[in-house]
Amino acid sequence: MSKQLLHTPEGVRDIYGKEYARKLHVESRLHESLRLYGYEDIQTPVFEFFDVFSKEIGTTPSKELYKFFDKEGNTLVLRPDFTPSIARCAAKYFCEEQVPLRFSYMGNTFTNTSNLRGKLKEVTQMGAELIGDPSVEADAEMISMVVHALLSTGLTRFQVSVGEVEYFKGLCEDAGLDEETETDLRAFISGKNYFAAQELLEEREVPEPYRERLLKVADMFGDMGSLDEAESMVGNARSFGALERLRKLYQVLRLYGVADYISFDLGMLSKYKYYTGVIFKAYTYGIGEAIVKGGRYDRLLHQFGKEAPAVGFCVVVDSILEALSRQKVDLPLPEAVKIVPYRPEDYQEKLAEVQELRRKGIAAALVNVANEASCHNEAFKGRLR
Repeated sequence: MSKQLLHTPEGVRDIYGKEYARKLHVESRLHESLRLYGYEDIQTPVFEFFDVFSKEIGTTPSKELYKFFDKEGNTLVLRPDFTPSIARCAAKYFCEEQVPLRFSYMGNTFTNTSNLRGKLKEVTQMGAELIGDPSVEADAEMISMVVHALLSTGLTRFQVSVGEVEYFKGLCEDAGLDEETETDLRAFISGKNYFAAQELLEEREVPEPYRERLLKVADMFGDMGSLDEAESMVGNARSFGALERLRKLYQVLRLYGVADYISFDLGMLSKYKYYTGVIFKAYTYGIGEAIVKGGRYDRLLHQFGKEAPAVGFCVVVDSILEALSRQKVDLPLPEAVKIVPYRPEDYQEKLAEVQELRRKGIAAALVNVANEASCHNEAFKGRLR
């Protein structure tokens, strides 16, 4: 047998033992937090038609998708992102529904990227989507739920950064940027690549003072004071409206009692083009990437035939586990399985013993020790002690 068969492909891994027990615990705590906010579980397929994640939808770039064909020749992809799948599902089954829909989900996503830098190609995500509510209160509900969900896992040292796509779009509109320039600039500012952004604006001959305003967006982060600074550069109703919404959002988050976990970052712009308003990411110590990503996507469901505003987020469960480990947060683990050894002559007696243990809710394994190899196995004897 080839030794290669014992290994997993690059970017995926096995999870077992205590590590998997910790993961199940974190998942259960997150799921309970979403349930308490009134979100109901929904399950969508692991793979979908390619068009669900196409360029027009504004999700993961095609080159980062795992693509394959079915027997009819249709192009299918492993889901890289849950939100378009939930939007498709809501449009199909709740097309005429007018009351807000609250969905929660959990599953694995797949991204075919060659630049791993320690990232996995398969990760577990859990999240929530609120469809049909355009209000700032809906935005606040999502962000509050993120804070409470993270606290439920044992994390305490984290921050949720909040931005507004409309602020940036208003500035781009003022400057007369075309769609290509706006997309390129969005990537540079989101990555805090100031010099590349400056070079791009010079190449496209964007005049002052628009060039300076666009470059300053990358540095607009902090507390409520950063919004006041941002307002001093506003020359359009679109950007001003975005700042007003952020101020209202902060007031509602204060009512939820989570304002201490909130900061603002107007230079935070997602690679997903379907976001239309408030966006947010949660960060914690020991992890370079965001452990939560979310935002408002009021036009995405239109792509599937349903006119409805929406807001949602996803939590990267694997990243939370890594953060908990690096921050040395202890997680409760289930009681160890009680090993009950037996020989053929006392099988009936031992079987009755384990059945009684299981009735009491105690995990018990009945193990045949007649085999001499088992009796001399040090690991096994350690479990009997």
